[in-house]
Amino acid sequence: MATRSKASHPSAASVAGQARPQRTYLYYDFVMAAFVCVLLCSNFIGAAKQSVIELPLLGSVPFSAGVMFFPISYIFGDILTEVYGYGRDRRVVWAGFGALAFASFMAWVVVSLPPGPSDYMKSYQPALESVFGNAWRIAAGSMVAFWCGSFANSFVLAKMKIASQGKSLWKRTIGSTVVGEAVDSSLFYFIAFYGIWQTEDLIKTIIAQYLLKTSWEVLMTPVTYKIVAFLKRKENEDYYDRGTDFNPFKVST
Repeated sequence: MATRSKASHPSAASVAGQARPQRTYLYYDFVMAAFVCVLLCSNFIGAAKQSVIELPLLGSVPFSAGVMFFPISYIFGDILTEVYGYGRDRRVVWAGFGALAFASFMAWVVVSLPPGPSDYMKSYQPALESVFGNAWRIAAGSMVAFWCGSFANSFVLAKMKIASQGKSLWKRTIGSTVVGEAVDSSLFYFIAFYGIWQTEDLIKTIIAQYLLKTSWEVLMTPVTYKIVAFLKRKENEDYYDRGTDFNPFKVST
């Protein structure tokens, strides 16, 4: 399957490994906004709902409803790295991390405030705490896992693109997600629940979440192909990260 449209070619800077020229893109900001939106909603809306799924060999496994939507952020990460390069995806990851940190702080402040004197507000407070009053380990685990997993995903995809010379996009999107989601799921559950859950249940949940997340990526591959092809054509960009500084702590492109 072809991964590059005829109208889409690597920029001269990406080929030569020189400093990336600053330019304006039509859709980059929209993709960033969608990424941050999915990230926040999956962590603060989906995480509050627990469900159960039956899996072969694993039996009944609990999972957060956010798992149904969080993998979309990895799809956006694949699209950003594939079209715009690691540097611009790095900026989006930092934007998402900042939004997640602020939302966690805001949730803590709102939940900590004493409720109003009315009976309604007093009865509302426990529900608010159950949805947004996550323990510090869960908040920390979510942010650390997202940061590490997202950069692992982007790094692997960028390197695979160079190695494959832009061929077989599906191998890159799935391969990078396999690595990124493994890092994300493992870190989150060990940071948030190690010593609280039994080790067997912890490992079982990590495996189940990992399988669900990576399955999402496989199922969404045709959609990823269409979006990538559209953006490469419209942006006239197909960035190759030759000579890229992969330091995750930089925010410059």
